[in-house]
Order: sequence, then C-alpha cells, then structure tokens
Amino acid sequence: MALKIAVLKETNEFEARVAATPEAVKKYIAKGLTVTVTSGAGTAASYPDKEYEAAGATLASDNDKSAKDADIILCVQAPETLPKSKSGALLIGMLSPYSGKERVGKFADAKLTAISMELVPRITRAQAMDVLSSQSNLAGYKAVLEAAAYYTKAFPMMMTAAGTVPPARVFVMGAGVAGLQAIATAKRLGAIVSATDVRPAAKEQVQSLGASFVMVESEEMKQAETAGGYAKEMSEDFKKKQAALVAETLVKQDIVITTALIPGRPAPLLVTEDMVRSMKPGSVIVDLAVEQGGNCALSKAGEIVEVDGVKIVGIRNMPSRLATDTSALYARNLLNLLGLIVKDDAITLDMEDEIIKATVLTKDGAIIHPNFAQ
Repeated sequence: MALKIAVLKETNEFEARVAATPEAVKKYIAKGLTVTVTSGAGTAASYPDKEYEAAGATLASDNDKSAKDADIILCVQAPETLPKSKSGALLIGMLSPYSGKERVGKFADAKLTAISMELVPRITRAQAMDVLSSQSNLAGYKAVLEAAAYYTKAFPMMMTAAGTVPPARVFVMGAGVAGLQAIATAKRLGAIVSATDVRPAAKEQVQSLGASFVMVESEEMKQAETAGGYAKEMSEDFKKKQAALVAETLVKQDIVITTALIPGRPAPLLVTEDMVRSMKPGSVIVDLAVEQGGNCALSKAGEIVEVDGVKIVGIRNMPSRLATDTSALYARNLLNLLGLIVKDDAITLDMEDEIIKATVLTKDGAIIHPNFAQ
C-alpha cells in the first residue's frame, strides 16, 4: 500500500508558508506516494486548492482529516494543537525544539517520530535540505526592501539638474546567509555597504560582494566559528571592543540590518539604546532576530518603534512575507530529506546517518535527541 503524506494548513498567526507546493506534490506522486492537503493550506502563499488537485492531491477539510491515517505529516511550524494521527507517524517541519523540553515532549506523548528541519547539519551532502539557509537567504533580501520602504530617502546616488542625491549607507550586522544576501541586495540598489561579523571567514565573503568589513582584529576572532559554521559566543572583552567600533560606525549609517543568531541561545545584543539615539533622524534599523529577543535593545516583535526619529522595524517571520518563493524552497528541502527516508515504498530511518541522527527529536514515545533528552 502506498505511503500517505499529509500537508497541514499552518495555524500560527504570522505564518503564510506551506510545506508542499503543487510542484512538490507532483514529485511525491511520481515516486508512488499519495498526498492529502488540508484545504486552504497554500492559499496565503498563492497556491490555490485547484492547483493541488490538478497535481493529484486529495483535499481534506481540516488538519485532523489530513493527518488521521498519514505516514508522513509535513508542516512549516508545528501546530499548537497536534492533529490526530496514528502512532509512529513522521512529523517533519521547523519544530522549534529550543523553545523548551515541554514542546518536544508533546511530540513524544503523541507517539510521533518528530524530525526538526532546523537541526539539519551544515555539511556538504545536507545543503539541499538546509532550511535555515533557504529561508534566511530570502529574509535577508526582504529585510533590505523593508528598510527601503521605511527610509525616506533614495538608495542610489542620483545626479539631477536640481542637485545630487547622495547614496544611502547600509551597515549589515552578521554576515551569514541572510547578511550576505542583504549586502548583495543593498549593493544592487546602489547603496554604500559595510558589514561586520565575528567569524574571520566572513571578511573575504563580505569584500567579494563589494562591501567593506568592520571588525576588531584579535586572536579570539580566529576561533569565532563553530564546527557547524555558526558564530560562537564571544568574551566580554571582545564584545566591549567590538561594541565601541560598531558605535563609531553606526553614527554614519542610514540603514542597519541585524541578522545575528546563535542556535539555542537568545539573540546577541548588538545595538544598544545609546547607539540608536546616536543615529541620524530618518535612519532605519531592521532587526531580523527580533523573535529571538532581538539584536537591537529597543526592537519589539511585530512593531515599528520610532526613537528620536530612528525607525526600528521588528517584523515577525520575515520569510513568510515572501511566502510563494520561501514555500517553494522549503518544499524542496523537505523533498530532498524524504529522499533519504523513503526507499522502496517504505520509511527507513537510518539512525546512524548523520543527517537523520541530528534531526530526529522523538521516536517510539521518547525524546531521543541528546540535546533535548535531559
């Protein structure tokens, strides 16, 4: 009997994405799987029900009906109320395991094999499954467009008969996937761009995009990256020196994009209240880390805060604002992961595989991931 995939309709307030596009549904069906999609699941991402039906999916009226006899349940974010499902079903999505053991415990209590896409390791063979990269890439792009929308001047230098419009100065804090895309986007819009990051490898990447690199040079900086490619927490002495350099740099900027995140930890504070107040009226800060506590001391999730003429943009779930494209990329990430799991019309979880081992949270009613089982 063919394995059944259920595609849930997202229930989180700020979530417009969907876990499978009609294109992905066609590929699942071509592999011999059956697909049920909750009606309206793709509507907010511009994928109407009729496209899923045309791709070969069956529609269900709610998540419980989609998931009731599914072998694999796909979501973007885990619903607060888990759908009724059979014991041992796979739940795959961005499950936010760092939100707490209680959250992970719900998956175990429901007898789900929960696989969290945020935990995909940053290794070469897992790149096509890396949801953090696929979503952050578009978030970095959108952050610059949002900054441009709130900025009351132009980005590029313009020569007119009435005078010259100077280019905007954009400072990107954190040169990971989101930051590098923000740099590239700001450059395309004609801004003068600079960036900072604690990881030494970022310097060459930033400069290759035509931006200048702002960083305290030190021995500590050379060990500022984890084996997984993430930034490490730095010492207090380094933080003080870097904060002084950043404060000096921020005074000259028009736009600041902050992107710094540390997995499993609150977002590092990069922009203090004093720094905000030192900036020119009309400046804009877009805090991409606002949902993890924020890189800016004054940012508020879901709000646009104005302090001394400086706008601080705290948009929730930036990837969701490009839901059509972010859904398409996310759906491909899931499709690639399922290529590891579904073989010969059967689910095969090889717990020795480093990707599977890194991402499975719960199995057989227990929390098995070492980071969350304590």
